[in-house]
Amino acid sequence: MSNKISLQKVKQKDLQFLYELLGERESKTFISHKRMPTWEEHVKFVKSKPYAKWYIISSEDKKIGTILLTFENEVGIFIKKNIQQKGIGTSALKLLIKESPHLRYLANISPKNKESVKFFKKNDFKLIQYTYEITDEK
Repeated sequence: MSNKISLQKVKQKDLQFLYELLGERESKTFISHKRMPTWEEHVKFVKSKPYAKWYIISSEDKKIGTILLTFENEVGIFIKKNIQQKGIGTSALKLLIKESPHLRYLANISPKNKESVKFFKKNDFKLIQYTYEITDEK
């Protein structure tokens, strides 16, 4: 697998890949939801165009991950499990920043997600706050 990657805007044809990628994620990585969405929920979410920028990361014409930028300049990234830790995330982050220059980027990640904490620290993100919640879920 080459570190030469490209970013393509998410399209309708990417729904299945995005759903499969979502299925690879461990529950500790979820901030916005506590369970895997149904297919119907997933399709509705993707079609709602929830992010300012949302890309499929490709290498050698293979889809290998996704990277996004929210309307609040929060970065989200996920690379297929079998090819993580190879510099692809850093390359994708640099492409996203080049494509969408801003003064500030945020990464809202669970402190339980040690791999993401390490990734964003390595890429010069600094911890600025801890966020707490209370829910009625038991």
